[in-house]
Amino acid sequence: MKKNLIAACSVALLSACTWVKISPKGEGVRLVQSQRAVESCQRLGKVNAKVVSRVVIERDEEKVANELVTLARNEAGMLGGDTIVPISEIYDGRRVFAVYQCFQSGRKN
Repeated sequence: MKKNLIAACSVALLSACTWVKISPKGEGVRLVQSQRAVESCQRLGKVNAKVVSRVVIERDEEKVANELVTLARNEAGMLGGDTIVPISEIYDGRRVFAVYQCFQSGRKN
């Protein structure tokens, strides 16, 4: 009984954890949901984000989605981008984002 309680508590803690932290470059990257928002921006490429979506049990979908965005923002910042747009659905802890540069010297293109 004691082992089951410890295992249940461990699973609850692991499934609630957020393991991905925003980087300084990632802080300057925004997420937009519409391709229309980036029509006048320069596309720099795409990033493939992946996180663990299952630790014994399925992790909370919102936490997985937030971690994917954080990873994509971090990667986009390293590419010189300032905006990301999801271009795929989340599947098995993975999502693809397009990376854009929309702002130059504090002004939108």
